[in-house]
Amino acid sequence: MAKVITAAQAAELIKDGATVAYAVSGLAGWPEEVGLAIGERFRNTGHPKGITQVHGPGAGDWKGRGECAMAEEGLIKRLIVAHVGSSPRMARLVEENKAECYFLPQGVIAQLYLEIGRKGPGVLSKVGLGTFIDPRIEGGKVNDITTEDILKVVEFEGEEWMFYPSFPIDVALLRGTVADENGNFTIDKEGKSLDNLPVAQAVKASGGIVIVQVETLVKAGTLHPKRVKVPGVLVDYIVVAQKPQWQSMVTVYNPSFSGDARVPLGSVPPLPLDERKVICRRSAMELAPGPVNLGIGIPQGIANVATEEGVGDIMIPISELGNIGGLPGVGGDFGHHWNPEATVDHNFHQSWFDGVGVDLAFFGLAETDKDGNVNASKFGGKVMGVGGFINITTNCKKAVFCGTFTAGGLQLEVKDGKLAIIKEGRQKKFLDQVGQISYSGKYAVSINKPTLFITERAVFELTKEGMVLTEIAPGVDLEKDILALMDFKPIISPDLKLMDEGIFQPVWGRLKDIVKKD
Repeated sequence: MAKVITAAQAAELIKDGATVAYAVSGLAGWPEEVGLAIGERFRNTGHPKGITQVHGPGAGDWKGRGECAMAEEGLIKRLIVAHVGSSPRMARLVEENKAECYFLPQGVIAQLYLEIGRKGPGVLSKVGLGTFIDPRIEGGKVNDITTEDILKVVEFEGEEWMFYPSFPIDVALLRGTVADENGNFTIDKEGKSLDNLPVAQAVKASGGIVIVQVETLVKAGTLHPKRVKVPGVLVDYIVVAQKPQWQSMVTVYNPSFSGDARVPLGSVPPLPLDERKVICRRSAMELAPGPVNLGIGIPQGIANVATEEGVGDIMIPISELGNIGGLPGVGGDFGHHWNPEATVDHNFHQSWFDGVGVDLAFFGLAETDKDGNVNASKFGGKVMGVGGFINITTNCKKAVFCGTFTAGGLQLEVKDGKLAIIKEGRQKKFLDQVGQISYSGKYAVSINKPTLFITERAVFELTKEGMVLTEIAPGVDLEKDILALMDFKPIISPDLKLMDEGIFQPVWGRLKDIVKKD
């Protein structure tokens, strides 16, 4: 029988130097009250100190919640994560060289939990080769004080692989909805299945302890066995939350996200006509029947456009955390879906990305270069992370990067079927060389992977000859508004054409014909 304790008592169980793992994404799965208690204990006593945090997706809301509560110099020694940008205070520790940090691909971290849980040596994967994860480039090291080489490139059966070694994990801090007195717990209200069971198994295989924070405690034996996500034999301690547990970064509870209700999708408001909608409309022209991955940021709006245009049923939207079908949430609801058809455990979902790969995947566009490399992880001194980006971009059949042409104060107007630039952005996105390689354009070219870059004013295609400009928006000047704002000169297609003028109109209505024709 698991022991019921308070959040403060849970914090006392974390020893100095412990490695602590989470099944988390944003605020989904985050045990907020336990995290707050750990931070408070450190500020009062100086303990626990020197701990290592392990999680795949980010663990924050881009403001101050989540693991920001534990972002104290001395408390955190090392981060092994896929993303930290959503926790600004934790990111600042990394940027100021007050905590070591490694970025690993999100899917690899999910697979490592399974490896650690079976006491295996580690994960062999093609994911990461040719990117900053590759130890011949940066080895996933994020700042100056991160110096230990923890990754390897090995040859196995005549092929080159990345090797991600296993390591022990001392504590699992998990979150559920209902637990019984034996420690069995469900995740009924969660909108993502995450890595709860693999994390618990990894910790128990390492000889550690498993702590779960839940909303409700019920009598032993009263939970339906198929609702139990982690069995009580793996759970040592239960913390009953005193406040509501947030489902996402911005939503306390939406029954549609958790599959407890289905809502009419017509109730989801259409996107306003601006540069983001233009980009989503042009990107939607690449849609084909079947599963489509939609990354965070602008790509999230592609499903909204498809629904608005009456072709939402042609695609099966997928997000990297395991939701399939329905309509992906946007902004702080990233990774949750309205009316999902299925919610798959994160580790299995990422293995599907690696083994099968989606035919088509859309990603945000932060910056790219003349070789088609893309940086999605670190910009100057600012650290973000890669999330599931590297897993999905490595193995998708076609990659489409979507974003504005410049950034930082960009002001545009979409009017009368044209694009007008009111104020240009301060930062260029098309550079001679990106600050960090999160997507290798050279690797993509070597395997003949179609790669597009779609902005509000121009469309580019990556080829063996280089980056080719294929379309420009009506109303923009080729020299002044495009070429003058690039660090390199692209190849100008001999068939250069205007982007579809309809996507710059309040009502478009042509996507159905375009998709059916293709």
